[in-house]
Amino acid sequence: MFGGFSGFEIDCDEGVVQGCNTDLLSKEGFMKRFVAICSLLTAFAFVGGDLAFAGAEKDPLKPRVPKAERGKAKKIKPPAELYKKTKKASDEIVAEGKKIFEGKGTCVNCHGKKGDGTGPAGKVLNPGPRNFTNCKFHKKRKDGELFWIIKNGSPGTGMVSMIPATITEEEAWKVLAYERSFCKKWRK
Repeated sequence: MFGGFSGFEIDCDEGVVQGCNTDLLSKEGFMKRFVAICSLLTAFAFVGGDLAFAGAEKDPLKPRVPKAERGKAKKIKPPAELYKKTKKASDEIVAEGKKIFEGKGTCVNCHGKKGDGTGPAGKVLNPGPRNFTNCKFHKKRKDGELFWIIKNGSPGTGMVSMIPATITEEEAWKVLAYERSFCKKWRK
């Protein structure tokens, strides 16, 4: 017998409630729910209660590679075998990049399935994740800069270093090719 709130009682032992889960009704179960709810409320309060605002990308054309590193980063080139006799990645490379972006790379969590920076984890980041559907962004940023961010993270943002902890350098180039594909003009 579990004495609930306001005199409400549930008798799990005698099968009064079908599928009765005593763990949820126990003091430990209550505490787990209580702590989880308090954590969510705290996180919600921390971002001002406006998750859509918190996730908005700021200064979409501003480079996120530190100024001291930018010159070197712009010169980083992808491995030639990824771009066989063309400046654009093959459809196969883009497809592999998509698998990594949505899978082990965990990029989708912040950047979203559409690459627009609206993934579930990205909604609480300030500044928000890059919106890869912005073609002006792609025109402004060199591949080397984007690779540098994947490898080193982005100071002042929620973007952490992904190489080598999460993906390899080769996988990063494939992810980058997929990120570029969000701008339809880029693939032409």
